Amino acid sequence: MVQKSAAVYILASQRNGTLYIGVTSDLVKRVRQHKEGAHEGFSTRYGVHRLVYFEQHPSIVDAIAREKRLKKWRRAWKLDLIEGFNPGWEDLYERLVFGE
Repeated sequence: MVQKSAAVYILASQRNGTLYIGVTSDLVKRVRQHKEGAHEGFSTRYGVHRLVYFEQHPSIVDAIAREKRLKKWRRAWKLDLIEGFNPGWEDLYERLVFGE
């Protein structure tokens, strides 16, 4: 059985704004869907479209386990995680797509 890599990601509405944590096997496609509002839901309703954090995992099972752990974290811990990875809270989507 071939396993695909997967990613856990955090989107934000703005710096210190509303956060959304998700998991996907195709990060570029999934973030684009969030940005385009392709699916009605939390991120569309609250304008959460800025990719501020992501991490790759060797399997979807590992990624889902990490996503569940992150969702249980206190908000302050999530903010610290983002700040350590992306201090300027830049939207990382363009960098991901174009490899800047």
